[in-house]
Amino acid sequence: MDVKVVLSSDEIIRGLKHYRRIAKQDVLRSPETEDPDAFVRHAEARRSVYSSLSEFAEGHPPADVVLEALRLYRELPFVTGSEDREHTEIKGRENALENFFLMIGLEPKVRREVRSQRPALGTRPSSNGTPSGDGSAPLG
Repeated sequence: MDVKVVLSSDEIIRGLKHYRRIAKQDVLRSPETEDPDAFVRHAEARRSVYSSLSEFAEGHPPADVVLEALRLYRELPFVTGSEDREHTEIKGRENALENFFLMIGLEPKVRREVRSQRPALGTRPSSNGTPSGDGSAPLG
């Protein structure tokens, strides 16, 4: 997949650092929310994604960082529409990756294409990018 990136590695790392700070602030303000536990889990999942992408960006060119983020996004189980408390960590990772895509100016068409390849919960992507598994039990 060909992706165009206008940001340098340093700019990507700086942007991810900013997002990590926001997630940390969310952890700190979680006691003020309706569901502190879910709020913390969501924020920590986002921080984890931002940290992983930052580490990856330190040793790879920007286009490779984007491809890595797209790979992570493609592998996330599709949980949109599930209850708010369910799958909080998955939703946090999804939110972090979508924030990253906005930050780098990824074309929405590319994100939509990859999103359409995401597996349903309980399945996993096959080697050709389409979900496999019977969906009866979570894998991994």
